[in-house]
Amino acid sequence: MSVERTGSTETGESTDGVLAGVGPRLRRLRKEREVTLAALSEATGISVSTLSRLESGLRRPSLELLLPIARAHRVALDELVGAPPVGDPVVRAKPVERNGRVFWPLTRQPGGLQAFKIMESQRGQEPDRRTHEGYEWLYVLSGRLRLVLGEHDVVLSAGEAAEFDTRVPHWFGSTGEGPVEFLSLFGPQGERMHVRARPTRK
Repeated sequence: MSVERTGSTETGESTDGVLAGVGPRLRRLRKEREVTLAALSEATGISVSTLSRLESGLRRPSLELLLPIARAHRVALDELVGAPPVGDPVVRAKPVERNGRVFWPLTRQPGGLQAFKIMESQRGQEPDRRTHEGYEWLYVLSGRLRLVLGEHDVVLSAGEAAEFDTRVPHWFGSTGEGPVEFLSLFGPQGERMHVRARPTRK
């Protein structure tokens, strides 16, 4: 599902108009940081051709593509899809659904920690572990969350948290027993929350 700009209905701006501005914004941000398409491709796992099509407006932006780009540039997702009104302290994020998960961006500041509230319906799937630069912190609001990290396989219940280096192969999602709702905080390497997960009870 495509990402919509926060507050676009308040300004009268159409969704298509917002999406049309994503490509130039991606190109400008990459140029400002002096990052090549090849380097961004290596950091995100997205092909050079797909990145080029995104920047030129030939590929419709989606959460699946924008999330790793935002992480690679260490900016809030809102910065890629449009800046919020100046001086407004409220994060008016609209939920975005992708592959059985609903995401609510909770932060919009450039760089630093990025926060998301995530809801995943009951479903079972095989872990697809991935790696990338950064550090992540998870906190379960309700339900049970399975975390596969390196050689560890743990289940977190409501009120439990986990932190880990995202360079270690990892995956997290519903245990398949029911829906799970959790918070995800992601930041540059070195920003740690110092809260550890408990192993699965036998």
